[in-house]
Formats: sequence, structure tokens, C-alpha cells
Amino acid sequence: MELLSTPHSIEINNITCDSFRISWAMENSDLERVTHYFIDLNKKENKNSNKFKHRDVPTKLVAKAVPLPMTVRGHWFLSPRTEYSVAVQTAVKQSDGEYLVSGWSETVEFCTGDYAKEHLAQLQEKAEQIAGRMLRFSVFYRNHHKEYFQHARTHCGNMLQPYLKDNSGSHGSPTSGMLHGVFFSCNTEFNTGQPPQDSPYGRWRFQIPAQRLFNPSTNLYFADFYCMYTAYHYAILVLAPKGSLGDRFCRDRLPLLDIACNKFLTCSVEDGELVFRHAQDLILEIIYTEPVDLSLGTLGEISGHQLMSLSTADAKKDPSCKTCNISVGR
Repeated sequence: MELLSTPHSIEINNITCDSFRISWAMENSDLERVTHYFIDLNKKENKNSNKFKHRDVPTKLVAKAVPLPMTVRGHWFLSPRTEYSVAVQTAVKQSDGEYLVSGWSETVEFCTGDYAKEHLAQLQEKAEQIAGRMLRFSVFYRNHHKEYFQHARTHCGNMLQPYLKDNSGSHGSPTSGMLHGVFFSCNTEFNTGQPPQDSPYGRWRFQIPAQRLFNPSTNLYFADFYCMYTAYHYAILVLAPKGSLGDRFCRDRLPLLDIACNKFLTCSVEDGELVFRHAQDLILEIIYTEPVDLSLGTLGEISGHQLMSLSTADAKKDPSCKTCNISVGR
């Protein structure tokens, strides 16, 4: 039987966090003969890859020949925001069950995308299921080392400046390495109604009245839901003043929440005053997208311990947790 030509001119497009479309060129004489495609997909490993991730299996897909381009989805456990290499081979299945195969094409590299809004909506729904009851709070707070606040006073005009979010949380989060903001907490101890005295981030705490950052002029977005091989879970929310750069970034990428009615963080008017509540059973990480003036709050030393084990700096999400993972990639 006449040999098959080698596929060439591979094109990859319509890339999402868990799928892509692929096409290539082959000789016209092969078009009606080819019965199957072999596609070899490999993740490009790097030194920072999560050693606890599930291995991708299998790496070679055998697909019945269909008109090109073809969509590859669900055949592998594709991870979001991950570099892959792909090569293709065509084949004719013969009467004895063996394959006559072409040579392998050139190898092409591409990178999968971030979670889309519909994926984040799935994460949001999972987070809502375990958020628990809402507790009142009155301040946002940020823990850090004394030197951090001294630097803000001396070199940043007494302002806490937004910085780039790290890669903690879900690997497909569109905020990681893209959104600038200042991280705050708001969780309180249920028995005191006050912020805890312990912190993983430093013994100095800046507290600011909640209405300074969260009010009807602020948009609230859901950004992520994850855990770090622990029983407790984290939700990342974004507070962005309406019309700000951060707001415009989030508008196209993240689910918008109703500030007065959601399962995570609310601001509502009761008896003519703003009242604030947070979910009891989630550790909330709040990203405020604009600089924050230290003169709007108070700074002091906390009396508790520095619990480094609770730090989420560049924390890797547990890919096996059924509570906080969705079916597209980790």
C-alpha cells in the first residue's frame, strides 16, 4: 500500500482552559484513505510545577478521522494556563487490524487559557454550599511586619500600594499574576465578634472601617475557591471601586456579586446605617484594587502568635479535594 504523507502546517486555535481546536495539512490523495488520527500531547514541565498534581493520562489520543479542524476536549485532563506541545500522525486501519501510519508532524507548542466566567460560576456555587451563616463585622484588616508599614509611610506617601497577586489558589484563576490589589481579611472570631489575635503574616495589623473599602460605590466579584490539603477552605473576593482600572479588569473575567445579597460578604442598609457581614465557614481573602491611605485606619501590634502554617503565599490548591474542584482543570 502507498505510504501516507507526513502531516504539516499544524494550526491550533479556539484555546480554552480545557480544550483546543487543531488542524493540519496533508496530501489530497490521503484525505479519503486516512481512517484515524494519532495526536501526541505532552505537558511542558517546569521547575515550579506542582508535584502533587495528578499526572496527565494518556498522552496519545487515537481518534477516528473527521473533517478538520477537530476539537480536542475531555480526552485528557488538560490543566488551565499550562504549556503543552502537540504533534500528529495519520493512519489507515487495515483489514488485519494493524495501522499503516505516516511520519510524525512537526511539534507545535501552545498554552491553555484561564478559567472562563462559567467555570468560576461553578466554583462560586461550590463555595456557596459550605459558606455557612453570616456574621457581622465592622473592620477590614491587614497583617504584616512592622517594616512593611514603615516603608509605606516613608516611601509610598503613607499609602498601601497595590501589588500583583501571586499564584496561590486555583491554577486557572484569571487574577493570578494579572490583578493588582491590596489583600485584606475580615473574618472574626464567632465568640468575640473581633478579628483573631493570631496571624500568619506578621504581628502588626492595620485596621480600617469596613465602609471605607466596601459601600454602594464598590463592585464585589467572586475570584476563587480553594484549599491547601486542609479541612478549611478559602474564598478570594475582589472589591473594586466602580469604574476603576481593577473594576474594568474584573468586569470581563469574574462573576459580579450583589453586595447586599450573596453568601460571602454583604453590605446592606439597616435602620439607615451600613451593616457588614461575612461567611462564617470560609476564610475570606479580600483584594482591594486601589491604594489605601493609612490615615483612614489604625495600626497596632497584635498579641497572638504568628501561625506560618496558615499562610497562603503562593499556596498550591489540593487537586484531589472534591469540595473545591470542578471538572475542567485544577
